Amino acid sequence: MKDTLPHWYLIGTGNIGVLSAHYLQQAGHSVTALRPGDHAILQRELVFGEQSCRLTLPVMDANRLVRPLDALLVACKTPFTRDALLPLQPWLHQDTLVVRLQNGMGALDGLLPDGCTLIETVTTSAVKGRPPRHQVVAENDTWWGGLPQPPDWFPALQQHWPDLHWQADLRHRQWQKLVVNAVINPLTALHDVDNGVLVNDTALLAQAGALCREADALLSRLDPHWPGDSLPNVLAVARTTAGNTSSMRADRQRGNRTEIDAINGYLLRLAEPLGMDLPHHRQLVRTLS
Repeated sequence: MKDTLPHWYLIGTGNIGVLSAHYLQQAGHSVTALRPGDHAILQRELVFGEQSCRLTLPVMDANRLVRPLDALLVACKTPFTRDALLPLQPWLHQDTLVVRLQNGMGALDGLLPDGCTLIETVTTSAVKGRPPRHQVVAENDTWWGGLPQPPDWFPALQQHWPDLHWQADLRHRQWQKLVVNAVINPLTALHDVDNGVLVNDTALLAQAGALCREADALLSRLDPHWPGDSLPNVLAVARTTAGNTSSMRADRQRGNRTEIDAINGYLLRLAEPLGMDLPHHRQLVRTLS
């Protein structure tokens, strides 16, 4: 990978995309937001406890790109990934570095050129709010990985991105977060409740257990080293975020498309070639698609 700092293009200016752009800027990277229209700049307020800072990004319409993209941050909601990448296709190439900052898995499958370098991420940081104000609730651990070695500039980025780690094999961390999202997101969206209700509601707790058992059975087939017993971790996250509204619940409240296909739907796609059925996940996909 190149020693020089890449120029990043960002698709998806929601909470995680904006926070990531902030950390990259702090480390000396340049970031341009790709959005339709003629906006010259994008400004966001990031609130860290009692302190706040203003993020300013230049904005470009993706249809007006005139040169290949060296680095791309994909932080859009998963249902919009294909449409967001469509105008970028002429400018993506085998040396483009792509960092995926999305819920679920598989959203970029078949959408990147052969040889394109993809870095996957897992974050436990929490950000609330809607533009133009983003409240950073918790700066927790974030992992980048999926490649044997990090880029040369990654250690310098770690100095400005709190609790940022590199892990070559992220699969178990991705699966762990996938199961959490596959339980908390759809159940809270379907029943329109805060995350913590899953811990105390007998019926929802039973559904959460069934979803975890199906996911663990599948992931154990794919990897015998998968630890299984995902329910305690799911409930721990639900307790920690008890008063939060899940992203899928928020999408459903706003009448937006949910990310169910990249979360529970991804598990179904993994199960199909193994001849496994995940009836509880399948029902949620049918209901929330």
